[in-house]
Amino acid sequence: MSKEQQNEVVEELVADETVESQETAEAGQNEAEAVDARYAELEKQLDESQQRYLRTQADFDNFRRRSIKEREELARYASMKLVTELLPVVDNFERATAAASVNDDAQALAKGVDMIFRQLTQTLEQEGLTAMNVVGEAFNPDFHQAIMTVESDEYEEGIIVEEVQKGYMLKEKVLRPAMVKVSG
Repeated sequence: MSKEQQNEVVEELVADETVESQETAEAGQNEAEAVDARYAELEKQLDESQQRYLRTQADFDNFRRRSIKEREELARYASMKLVTELLPVVDNFERATAAASVNDDAQALAKGVDMIFRQLTQTLEQEGLTAMNVVGEAFNPDFHQAIMTVESDEYEEGIIVEEVQKGYMLKEKVLRPAMVKVSG
């Protein structure tokens, strides 16, 4: 090979290496640009996620505060319906006492009070209040409060002989246990 041919081959090799290094540099630059673009996209997604999280957190805090307020209001006014239903009973008591002060008819007053009592018990029953009938039943500490044990020929041991104070149920729950005397 002549010197001229050798120089040409060397020049071609150098030119090929230059092209390859330029291509490698361009590929590296393209890769860096792609990485930068992906990084920018991920940052944008992170910002959006953080904003969504903050909005959700604020919505939850508002919901929690609203729920607490509604619960407090419900507790404050829970008896409103019952009180509204009892107002006619109060009105009738006022009428009865006004009539009693004008009229000295004890029998009419007793009849009026009896009617008002029936109206009151009917209103309470509509709300789910029921009186317990306990005489003759077996003593149950979940429903009864024993205040005394008595001897009885009529009832066997552990049976309620007498009701001292009525017990009441509100729907399925004991509102007040009955105070009873139990045979012993």
